[in-house]
Amino acid sequence: MKFGQACVRFQVTVLADKDQITRVGVIGTGFVGRGAFRTLSRIPGIRVGSILTRRRVREVEGMDDRLLTDSLDELIASSDLVFESSGDAIHATEVLEKVVAAGLPVVTMNSELHVTTGSWLARRGYIAEADGDQPGCLARLKLEAEVMGFTPLAYVNIKGYLNTDPCQDVMEHWAQVQHLRIDQVISFTDGSKLQIEQALVANGLDADLVCDGMLGRTVPDLRASGFLGAVAEERGRAISEYVLCPGAPPGVYIVARHEEFTMHGEYGPFAKLQTANGQYGILLRPHHLIHLEIARTIFDVIRGEPPLLNNSEHPRIGVAAVAKRPLERGTEIQRGLGSFDVRGRAVEIR
Repeated sequence: MKFGQACVRFQVTVLADKDQITRVGVIGTGFVGRGAFRTLSRIPGIRVGSILTRRRVREVEGMDDRLLTDSLDELIASSDLVFESSGDAIHATEVLEKVVAAGLPVVTMNSELHVTTGSWLARRGYIAEADGDQPGCLARLKLEAEVMGFTPLAYVNIKGYLNTDPCQDVMEHWAQVQHLRIDQVISFTDGSKLQIEQALVANGLDADLVCDGMLGRTVPDLRASGFLGAVAEERGRAISEYVLCPGAPPGVYIVARHEEFTMHGEYGPFAKLQTANGQYGILLRPHHLIHLEIARTIFDVIRGEPPLLNNSEHPRIGVAAVAKRPLERGTEIQRGLGSFDVRGRAVEIR
């Protein structure tokens, strides 16, 4: 099957036959790509078409050798839609430029891509961030909240720990323990990935930043988040934020208002959801399961739903590089994201 592209908003056709197979091409053979292959291979009605890799085929573990290719043309020809998880914004842009030009919708797990060139791609084709990482989980939670009549005020990413200038030996240790690239571990630890994710959330869900880098308050528990609702209402616009809460689960939540809270006060289930000041509700998603959740977004595409989340066609928030220490003239910065020299900070760019 092929998906039809219509006018500027890039709609996709709905499967007419429930028994028809949708071929999903996968870009990337890292942790997320391998997980996506396993997840999609288990789902009836979906078949992995080809897997695009920059590695040598014999170096790729945990995937079907027969599906691996270094040919983008082969990937496009064998796919009805494409899932991208290369972790490289520049490589992904070069590849997806041709994918969207071929009329294929794209689902990603790549916040860095969205805040780098995602808006450019969104003006040219269908591109959506997937369920499973924090931004996609917040977008899905927003949809669920609005169906129930909640007014979202703050889209919040939960962090248990941050160190804006981690040392190299500690990062090398955790990279080895977690089987991740050291640049990934650095970007998680110094908050760069968090800043990128919340910039995407702000652009995609039409929210503001309270300030450059966000407030990032430390809270003893999530019910102490009522101040975020108050800040948003004072500004007259939802905000994108994060909190540091070591005892909280690794998920996301929305601070929201609902008339039922004022009607029922301390009654049962409503009281358990309320912030400490009783004015707002806390809608918690206590986990993000990465590649296990992407099928939900892919089925959205198949049904013809609009993109779950992208950077919007006209973003207002970007991510700036902030030096971690004084840098000598002539210093060559090897990497931006995942660097011992700089870290990311979400900023207003309008």
